[in-house]
Amino acid sequence: MGDELSVAERAPVASVIETRGLTKRFRGGQLAVDGLDLSVPAGSVFGFLGPNGSGKTTTIRMLMGLIEPTAGSAQVLGEPMPRAARAVLPRVGALIEGPALYGFLSGRDNLARYDAADPTADPRTRRARVAAALDRVGLAPAGAKKARAYSLGMKQRLGLAAALLQPRELLVLDEPTNGLDPQGMREIRTLVRELAGDGTTVFLSSHLLDEIEQVCTHAAVMARGRLVVQGPVAELAAGARGRLVVTTPDPGDAARILKEQGVTDLETGEGRVTGSAPPADSPGPDLADLNAALVHAGVRVTGFGVERASLEDAFVALTGEGFDVAG
Repeated sequence: MGDELSVAERAPVASVIETRGLTKRFRGGQLAVDGLDLSVPAGSVFGFLGPNGSGKTTTIRMLMGLIEPTAGSAQVLGEPMPRAARAVLPRVGALIEGPALYGFLSGRDNLARYDAADPTADPRTRRARVAAALDRVGLAPAGAKKARAYSLGMKQRLGLAAALLQPRELLVLDEPTNGLDPQGMREIRTLVRELAGDGTTVFLSSHLLDEIEQVCTHAAVMARGRLVVQGPVAELAAGARGRLVVTTPDPGDAARILKEQGVTDLETGEGRVTGSAPPADSPGPDLADLNAALVHAGVRVTGFGVERASLEDAFVALTGEGFDVAG
């Protein structure tokens, strides 16, 4: 079959997605993506995070060869995009901006159409592939129902099933839990973990911090078209300061003493006070000093500690923007 290599024969790549200075400026001057240098390690579940409008979908469309970059370069599975799209895309499963479905066809027949469009798919095993994909996303009971009767969440699942008809080296998911209820979100997260366990690299775009924190090994943050930071999720969260939490029946007095000791960003609630924890290298009072000051002032302390910083803390500190953390 010419000089094409099987998956097993291809040399593994350290980064399944690599961009250098990737830029997209639309007509009218809007700069949607600005000089993006992105590196997605092989075998990772990579979260591509940012508020809506931050350039995530435009980046994905360039990576998949759907639109041309204005400047810069992108490689996917070690090949230049969009030039090598015909060789690369059969190795990639993608769900971008919701699936394109035929409403008059059943879910099962929609998948059969997707499968028939794949020149590498053996038609003799199509029925089994479609059934397995439906089962994997929890749609087997609704496979005979017409797609027009599907809810938004069911359509998302069907689109994901289409991306899973064949084994993929890379799975690209743009907001895969849009329209899903909490149970559906959990199922998709479990599926993503299973796929990663099978050796598939998953590139997952989302505006939901909770989604990224629960399922991803690595992440990158976009804001206003620019890459803010990227790296292992644990390291990104560790880079942010945690919150000092004092549990006390005297929150007003506790807040006053902590303020006198230099604690900032104080918030007082019923039975507790929180504030910015002092950095480890701070010249001011450390945690033991703060606790002692509270006790010395007669504040009754029933709990004292620092909550681990979350991705929300890290990303809001980095971007100055809030994120939707539901999920």
